[in-house]
Amino acid sequence: MSVTIIGAGLAGCEAAWQLAQRGIPVTLYEMKPQKKSPAHTLNTMAELVCSNSLRSNRLSNAVGLLKEEMRRLDSVIMAAADENAVPAGGALAVDRNGFSQSVDQRIRNHPNITVVEKEVTEIPAEGEVIIATGPLTSDALSQAIGQLEGLSTLHFYDAAAPIVTAESLDMTKVFRMSRYERGDDYLNCPMNQEEYMAFCHALQTAETAPVHGFEEKSVFEGCMPIESMAKRGDMVMAFGPLKPVGLKDPRTGKEPFAVVQLRCENLAGTLYNLVGFQTRLMFPEQRRIFGMIPGLENAEFARYGVMHRNTFLNSPGVLDNTFRMIAQPRIAFAGQITGVEGYVESAASGLLCGIATAYRMAGKQAPVFSGKTAMGAMGRYVSTPNKRFQPMNCAFGLIDQLEVAPGQKRIRNKQLRYEAIAQRALEEIDAIAEQMKADTF
Repeated sequence: MSVTIIGAGLAGCEAAWQLAQRGIPVTLYEMKPQKKSPAHTLNTMAELVCSNSLRSNRLSNAVGLLKEEMRRLDSVIMAAADENAVPAGGALAVDRNGFSQSVDQRIRNHPNITVVEKEVTEIPAEGEVIIATGPLTSDALSQAIGQLEGLSTLHFYDAAAPIVTAESLDMTKVFRMSRYERGDDYLNCPMNQEEYMAFCHALQTAETAPVHGFEEKSVFEGCMPIESMAKRGDMVMAFGPLKPVGLKDPRTGKEPFAVVQLRCENLAGTLYNLVGFQTRLMFPEQRRIFGMIPGLENAEFARYGVMHRNTFLNSPGVLDNTFRMIAQPRIAFAGQITGVEGYVESAASGLLCGIATAYRMAGKQAPVFSGKTAMGAMGRYVSTPNKRFQPMNCAFGLIDQLEVAPGQKRIRNKQLRYEAIAQRALEEIDAIAEQMKADTF
């Protein structure tokens, strides 16, 4: 008996891989290239839309821990990401096209995976199903999901940042440096106070694209459009994506008043993403206002910023900690539709869901990922009752804190404490990995 997976994004591909690696046949449905959402452009699977960054690699960062947990559990997403990494300081950023192609090839070439390029508008009436359609689930399938007993959906709006060509930048005004001199993987556009205030005020009065049903309160805080941020106060951006902390302009030896950072989009170094510049500005307004940024006066836009509606489930009380429906166990969800936020978190949910589904089909007890691990803590978050449930990135606040034995002192240094939590988590992950090696399917 095979498993039907709907959606070949990061979560769907990871779930398919985990099942297929255990000898379980998978039929993976993907509506591309016949049909694409407003935010997708590539024909290949696992397309990164909003950013090419998979965030920090450091174990003192929760998402860095999550990525290392995934690596130790044979993650196809992490294998492709590491293979297509581009310089990004202490973060893991990837060549967007290369990453997608790598995942696509691995999935299509797996003997236990059958890919069907077709839009699914109804949930199969029988068999094991994993719905991994992401935050851009089609209207027809969203309606079908909403009709499942006891399941309601929520919505928020997400925005993708613009991309500019490297050759169009004025490098006499831009300097290359990562924060705190941790490499030189970012381009930095420094602003003095006058330039920053003019830029801020232009954003506050700019013309934005109408988005059907848009409400300011519906914007997810983690993807706040830059113009919405500016409207919250003149200095909000300066303490957000434009903060100059850890950056000194080598030409002046001083920290600028504000800095716009550009992150490399591809291995060739020909494209750069405006970090934190998700937007719903009209395209002419993007050219005009972003052209006020020093170094971007004549920038050529390879992609303008766009905005789209995202969908996620009100998961607590509906899904268990392996993302399976409590009322209908044959149906599971994976990815951002569950309420996890971020590319890495989405892929990790697919990994956990895929493993749990494989054990379920084999009639075996699945390994338990406790709250001491990033993966287990994430599953716990989406399944724990919460009246104000919102999408959540992986954070150390979700993971069980270190036990302090009588007579011992709490580790006060935050970085050292997080590293100790990470080490404890990886010990559990290694034990689970060893256990799974001995299991047969």
